[in-house]
Amino acid sequence: MCGIVGAIAERDVVPILMEGLRRLEYRGYDSAGLAVLNGSKHLTRLRTVGKVHMLDEALSQAPTAGRIGIAHTRWATHGVPSERNAHPHISRDGLAIVHNGIIENHDELRADLQRRGYRFSSETDTEVIAHRIHYHLQSVQDLFEAVRATVAELEGAYALVVVSEHEPERLILAREGCPVVVGLGVDENFVASDVAALLPVTRRFIFLEEGDVAEVRRQAVRIIDRNGSTVERPVHESELSADAAERGPYRHFMLKEIHEQPRAIANTLQERVANGRLLEAAFGPAATEVFRRTQNVHIVACGTSFHAAAVARYFIEQVCKVPCAVDIASEYRYRNPLVPVNSLFVTISQSGETADTLAALRLARQSGYLSSLAICNVPESSLVRESELVLLTRAGPEIGVASTKAFTTQLAALGMLVIALARHQGADAERERGLVTRLIELPALVEKTLELDAVIQRLAERFADKHHALFLGRGALYPIAMEGALKLKEISYIHAEGYPAGELKHGPLALVDADMPVVAVAPNNDLLEKLKSNLMEVRARGGELIVFADPESGIRSSDGVTVIEMPRHVTYVQAPVVYTIPLQLLAYHAAILRGTDVDQPRNLAKSVTVE
Repeated sequence: MCGIVGAIAERDVVPILMEGLRRLEYRGYDSAGLAVLNGSKHLTRLRTVGKVHMLDEALSQAPTAGRIGIAHTRWATHGVPSERNAHPHISRDGLAIVHNGIIENHDELRADLQRRGYRFSSETDTEVIAHRIHYHLQSVQDLFEAVRATVAELEGAYALVVVSEHEPERLILAREGCPVVVGLGVDENFVASDVAALLPVTRRFIFLEEGDVAEVRRQAVRIIDRNGSTVERPVHESELSADAAERGPYRHFMLKEIHEQPRAIANTLQERVANGRLLEAAFGPAATEVFRRTQNVHIVACGTSFHAAAVARYFIEQVCKVPCAVDIASEYRYRNPLVPVNSLFVTISQSGETADTLAALRLARQSGYLSSLAICNVPESSLVRESELVLLTRAGPEIGVASTKAFTTQLAALGMLVIALARHQGADAERERGLVTRLIELPALVEKTLELDAVIQRLAERFADKHHALFLGRGALYPIAMEGALKLKEISYIHAEGYPAGELKHGPLALVDADMPVVAVAPNNDLLEKLKSNLMEVRARGGELIVFADPESGIRSSDGVTVIEMPRHVTYVQAPVVYTIPLQLLAYHAAILRGTDVDQPRNLAKSVTVE
């Protein structure tokens, strides 16, 4: 979603702000802007519609500099993408603000401000905050206290940073529901919505908690919690390097991240499995006792992470013999679920800042669950900090909006959860050794599958002029069909749906014709023969079949049927990861042929930090 960068230093901060915005481009946005206090301590603002390079070009035409400033990339919520709706927004007397999130009571606040004589130049909820801070400044005459008074009135989610001509030695920031961090330097400090924005200038970070309001000066940071008490938040040293988010020789981040999956999965498993055993402490010191008591599992996630959860349900119930429920986070929040005794609540998120998933976790903590476990890629994230047990996927920065390595590392991490739960449900050492071995084999199997890249590139030509596609799978491969369809629609803009193959005759078969490719994933498992029958139903109606199949499946290429042979001897626990790879490649190459923006598809954001 939107990105925030701020800085206060004894040097020009404009290059820092611009580099920070560039590093946040992966989040998705439609406009960009900055505001700095120049040498005469007057506020200079510049905003453009489009990508950050447009703001760069505007800066080259109207150069500016300053030692304190804020910057923003906006993803439209209130108001269309336009220069007047772009951030920063300004109120009277040189007060500027950038804001992530959604203010739900902005209409009533706007009406009150208009009665008091404030005029609005945008459609945004953010401008409401700017004017409200200015309004409170008339009575409290201190920017920090004016921000505190304002956020006490706001309903919704926000991360905001404020700068004022009249208090040029500090930035004021606040957080409720959206992430914001303070980066610590030497005689300079920084602010951002994501640590990635600040890695070129610092590795030391303070993460604000919910309800915090902070004052950031060059040499000091002061934080007040929601109760009005001065607090000290711990300083974290980030393990990410400044060049971790570079594209290297690859044409797109997505392609790079697809090819990084063998190493990413190996990193997920490293130091957590040894000598045929899972090291249960990888989930946290309380893990053994929690898993011993777990009688039910409830997994909540969004988007691609939900597909990982849906795969895990099959294995938790088949291998561990433990009931498992799976919910989309935005639905879980509003359906008042019943909580069975000794239920483990599991959240899955790449960013750890997904608004619906975070809200689900906070609701679950009040609902009588045994414990909470986060499976996440970002160690500094809110989800990780607020969960009792944690398993980091260690995928490394994922810049492409369409998730690839984050998904397959989630599947690997969930495989470890299956092993941990199975151990406490009576699985013996031999059973555990077999499951661990299957996980350890995954990086090599993925490496082998990536060799199909050239074949899939040619196959993608069949999708270049298509408008619809259907993806089929059965059992634990049904969620993989959904994931394949999601990838295709995300980046190529081809309408695609993933279906359980057994549901074909209950409706989707009506759509099948020669103009709609039908993609199937067909590992050699207990459901293979049933899948073959479903594929025959498609072919009998003139549908064009593309089947990713085990060499021993007995499915062969023929008129209207194209079979891509997958690696041999892929077991049922490995198949979801392995069969994901060709679907990622297919989506990527189809998008290239259609000329879409692969890494930043239209209307989408990497981290969905609003409801």
